[in-house]
Amino acid sequence: MNSIIKNRINSLRKHLIEKGLSAFIIPSTDPHISEYVAPHWKLREWISGFTGSAGTIVITPTKAGLWTDSRYFLQASEQLSGTGIDLYKEMLPETPSIAEFISKEISPNSTIGIEGEVFTASEVENLTKQLSKKNIKIDTQVDFIDKIWTDRPERPKSPAYIYDIAYAGSTAIEKIADIRGKLALKNCQSTLLSALDEIAWTLNLRGTDVEYNPVVVSYLLITPGKAILFIDSEKVSPEVKNYLQNQQVEVRNYEEVRTYLSELTLNSVLINSEKTNFAILQAINSACKIISGTSPAAELKAIRNKTEIEGVHNAMKKDGAALVRFLKWLEENVASGTESELSIDKQLHKFRAEQTLYKGESFNTIAGYKEHGAIVHYAATPESNSYLQPKGFLLLDSGAQYLDGTTDITRTIALGELSKEEKTDYTLVLKGHIALAMAKFPAGTRGAQLDVLARMPLWNRGMNYLHGTGHGIGHFLNVHEGPQSIRMNENPVVLQPGMLTSNEPGLYKAGSHGIRTENLVLVVEHQEGMFGKYYAFETVTLCPICQKGIIKEMLSKEEIDWLNNYHEKVYRELSPLLNPEEQKWLQEATKNI
Repeated sequence: MNSIIKNRINSLRKHLIEKGLSAFIIPSTDPHISEYVAPHWKLREWISGFTGSAGTIVITPTKAGLWTDSRYFLQASEQLSGTGIDLYKEMLPETPSIAEFISKEISPNSTIGIEGEVFTASEVENLTKQLSKKNIKIDTQVDFIDKIWTDRPERPKSPAYIYDIAYAGSTAIEKIADIRGKLALKNCQSTLLSALDEIAWTLNLRGTDVEYNPVVVSYLLITPGKAILFIDSEKVSPEVKNYLQNQQVEVRNYEEVRTYLSELTLNSVLINSEKTNFAILQAINSACKIISGTSPAAELKAIRNKTEIEGVHNAMKKDGAALVRFLKWLEENVASGTESELSIDKQLHKFRAEQTLYKGESFNTIAGYKEHGAIVHYAATPESNSYLQPKGFLLLDSGAQYLDGTTDITRTIALGELSKEEKTDYTLVLKGHIALAMAKFPAGTRGAQLDVLARMPLWNRGMNYLHGTGHGIGHFLNVHEGPQSIRMNENPVVLQPGMLTSNEPGLYKAGSHGIRTENLVLVVEHQEGMFGKYYAFETVTLCPICQKGIIKEMLSKEEIDWLNNYHEKVYRELSPLLNPEEQKWLQEATKNI
């Protein structure tokens, strides 16, 4: 494989020389700036061999480097070995930015290349500003990719389908009207939706264009009098076409979007420059004022309606029942030595697939035994597959797509004997999880203001994790969604009732073990207090937290009470869905400590 990667990079370098370019940058995204993309847009994976969902590669005539975040440090190190691609670890003080690297590696007055369709408008603006200091220019219209990637998969053509109002809780007409209302408040006439989850939510459409994410490749323009969906005609069945007409949505070909925008005669258009690609921004008629801001659809989508909240609770019960059956099965079978990271993934899928309204997994299951648990987004392969033994930790991060909700849960499971260090680390992560779960906060609070609660037990011991503590989750949509988040990085979006986020502190020690405890939490109203309303988190995930790694003496009475109350709720909600043997197992797993 290493020789194949080297050949691909060398082929690209030949085109760089022919075009007079000194570097080429390849991100992980598609024209919709998606985190997970269809095979057609997996250029960075194809040319580097690195399969993580986040990363950017820079190729010059003599060097190649890949930038990725802490979730993928270990995975990238392994997959890039022998390829000639250097790993640059983001967020570490010694790591140069991509702009700094380019400024150092290439001469002033040079030109670098990118595909403008897969870079956000804000990224191009920032990169241009930084590189201009060295008089380095950017060519955004590089077109030689198909010449080197000769067997490139086609753009996805799978059909869109209608998402029933029984699960959505609001019609497309109503959502478009709400978006227009938001636009009016921003004194803007129109908006272009580029993010696939926003389009799917707005139109109550779903699809299979991206693995695990039920979205449809398209653009949606909303003006005062029109809603226009730009989509490949093969994806629109007569039924869907009729549905869209009834929802007052016009259908045009996907390829027409730039031409249409170039002829736009409206006074203004709202664009999220961090979610819209540069080529789209450049296509908009210069007479049309571009207003940069958060998408109205993103703001509306983030706050669940009553139907969606009810669906979330139903999905969590089904998912919890499947997980209990799996955990019982795992406990009974781990001693055999015949179960592996790959086999337990299949077994978990089997239990989930038995649930009503199940549509598939929400992401590729992370089942990391012992040292593999320290690889934050580990994906077992036949070559890396570890067999489980009755000792150490298994980190299991998984999720499901149900028509009534999307789930995402991580449990770190003690399979047997643990070291004092493992137990201490496990308890510290649990303390952080509980601290965030118990948070009460005034209206107007941002996720970055709460992130410290989950980290403080680790910080007190000189330890940390570099990924975010919480991300938004879609409603039968993407498992990672915004605009809300809980992380160290500043995010101006405030947490509001109806927002669903994850609570997932962790700790990872390379070559030893990884720990993460994740539940999903719903922001709810708590009380009227000094200076206004206060909110809280309702933990909606229903699954026992493994107690075998807990050092009880490290927990406060308040933390113990939270854990016992949570487990009482888990048993109360899930036991009616289980048979007597499963109920007995769950009763033991959720007993008070």
